[in-house]
Amino acid sequence: MSRSEKLKPAVRLKKMRVTKAVIPAAGLGTRFLPATKAQPKEMLPVYDKPAIQYVIEEAVAAGIKDILIITGRGKQSIENHFDRSIELEENLKAHGKARDLQEVQEISSLVNLYYVRQKEALGLGHAVLCAKSFVGSEPFAVFLGDDIMDSQPPAISQLLDVWDRYQGPVLGVLDVPRELTSAYGIIKPQALSADLFKVDDLVEKPAPEKAPSQLGIVGRYVLTPDIFEMLETTKAGSGGEIQLTDALRRLNRKRPIYAVRLKGHRHDIGNKVEFVKATLAYAMKDPNARKPILEFMKTLVENKGRF
Repeated sequence: MSRSEKLKPAVRLKKMRVTKAVIPAAGLGTRFLPATKAQPKEMLPVYDKPAIQYVIEEAVAAGIKDILIITGRGKQSIENHFDRSIELEENLKAHGKARDLQEVQEISSLVNLYYVRQKEALGLGHAVLCAKSFVGSEPFAVFLGDDIMDSQPPAISQLLDVWDRYQGPVLGVLDVPRELTSAYGIIKPQALSADLFKVDDLVEKPAPEKAPSQLGIVGRYVLTPDIFEMLETTKAGSGGEIQLTDALRRLNRKRPIYAVRLKGHRHDIGNKVEFVKATLAYAMKDPNARKPILEFMKTLVENKGRF
């Protein structure tokens, strides 16, 4: 992004840092049934960690201090995972497993975590609205647990860099195939540089022939607290749910919204095939796992998918 760009937000406020984040995790996980019938999709392991832990680690790496997780019925295992387990710690200590002990202790001290329940599955917009009291008058980040971003710098840091410059809402976007625009919120972009855009308009899940671009909003946002006023008065839209994209579209009429094309690789782990790919990708990062897995995959390919 060029430092020569002079575009500024309509209202210059006191420069604020983003230290709070919201992770909606109340969804039913229907794309992953039957695995998610009794197990939260956010807790499905991607190699050796539950999916939501990757997202929280990204937030921590970007300097986020406080995270609110929006949960629902049957999601207690999320809280349990990030809480201390004294019995487990004592067992590991007694058996001299110092490395494992350190790892489980670090999980419970990653960041300040808070929880609130979304009592009805009324959509992403409604889930974000549940964070109103937690956020107060501060800007905040939103992470979707379905999207694990493997990138350096962290994906949310790429948005925060834009926030620091313009002090306005920022959306993470990626190029999506034209035939898949109906699965995304799509922006109508005004290019400021190769990967930075001012958002002229947003459309929730448009048909391919009606999509204003192929830049789809993925699971990273930096939002301002005035989004709550929009959400409170946004009617149910696509799928009978309160859509965050619809509220952002209304907010865009009052203040500039920006979008940044993310650098890195996105794993959409709500998709079964992509989930398997993500697990393999992270397994390849483990030097102890890489060789045997590659050998197994070679055998699998040679036998055309049969053992």
